[in-house]
Amino acid sequence: MRAVVKIGGSLIKEAPKLVDRLIQEFNSENTKAFERRQAYKSLSISILIIPGGGIFADTVRSANRIFSFGADAAHWIAILGMEQYAYYLQDKSSVVSTNSIADIPQGVSILFPYSLLKTEDPLPHTWDVTSDTIAAWVARQMDAMLLKATDVDGIFQEGKLIREISATDLEGSCVSCIDPALPPFLQKNRMECFIVNGKYPERVIQALYGKPVFGTAIKGNI
Repeated sequence: MRAVVKIGGSLIKEAPKLVDRLIQEFNSENTKAFERRQAYKSLSISILIIPGGGIFADTVRSANRIFSFGADAAHWIAILGMEQYAYYLQDKSSVVSTNSIADIPQGVSILFPYSLLKTEDPLPHTWDVTSDTIAAWVARQMDAMLLKATDVDGIFQEGKLIREISATDLEGSCVSCIDPALPPFLQKNRMECFIVNGKYPERVIQALYGKPVFGTAIKGNI
């Protein structure tokens, strides 16, 4: 099983605990974790964390309002903000790092995305494309499930959590917990993204095992 877990910058305080919990579950050989993986019928599980931008990307946005970067410069500076968040998560946890998606190790690792994206340059250089769509592109390349861990339970409409929604229904709408480019990317590639509150690591674990959990599934394949 392969999974991409995008950890949003909004979780900067809680993210190290989440990362270490993922490592505890998917790297360790403690009896309970081993039994859960065995029950899942997959002892070979690779979890690749994609860092968000958070305060680092916000700094780029603030600087852009003052200095008016070109689209290319803004794109690459913002991706370097993702690298800064990756360094933070690595510093605050025991996660191993990679800058490639060609040979993802078993267990949990974190992607330092700049060199990969600079080489492949697969996405438009626009503020509509953030780490959400980058994570979706990585998941597409890896043929992996996609999970977004953020600081809210999912997508709400009229105060109610939407448990499942088509990506086409989100195109052009203003949903604060995803970037505008994500729904059309999911639809084009017939992918699914599950949004879950990363403040509750056990929800993330359960979602990775494919069990029902509080959150929103965005369906690009319906």
